Amino acid sequence: MAIIRWDPFRDLLDIHDEVNRLFRRSFFGEGGRLLSRDRGATAWAPAIDVFETKDHVVVTAELPGLSADEVSISLDDNVLSIKGERRFSDEVKEENYHRIERAYGYFERNIPLPRLVKEGEANATFADGVLRVELPKAEEVKPKQIPIKVEEPKKIEKKK
Repeated sequence: MAIIRWDPFRDLLDIHDEVNRLFRRSFFGEGGRLLSRDRGATAWAPAIDVFETKDHVVVTAELPGLSADEVSISLDDNVLSIKGERRFSDEVKEENYHRIERAYGYFERNIPLPRLVKEGEANATFADGVLRVELPKAEEVKPKQIPIKVEEPKKIEKKK
């Protein structure tokens, strides 16, 4: 009979490895490819930039392979929402692929805006796979100065 040294962390490391395998199978499938929404998981989120100019808050999003009618934009309570779906191309049979690195599936980005904007005056353009949303800044609410009236103190006469 062989003597095996007891390692209290061996079982813990085995559990850690099994959990990693579970997550890997859940998101990448058995073949190691990233799953799309049709195959069980949300696969991607487009990269965005948010910046300010003098008069606007500007949001740009990279949406390669999509057209403007495949994207939905809404603005509610100073949060910009961009939604859409990039579908897997059926031009080539999936089993003929050697590598699939681009991600597919449904996406939704909710971007809290850094300033209040005029919701009715937003402007969106889509060119070369880049969505650009320009939102005019709202007029800042200026604190209202309240003047203080100074009244002369009333003289109280003593009764005799």
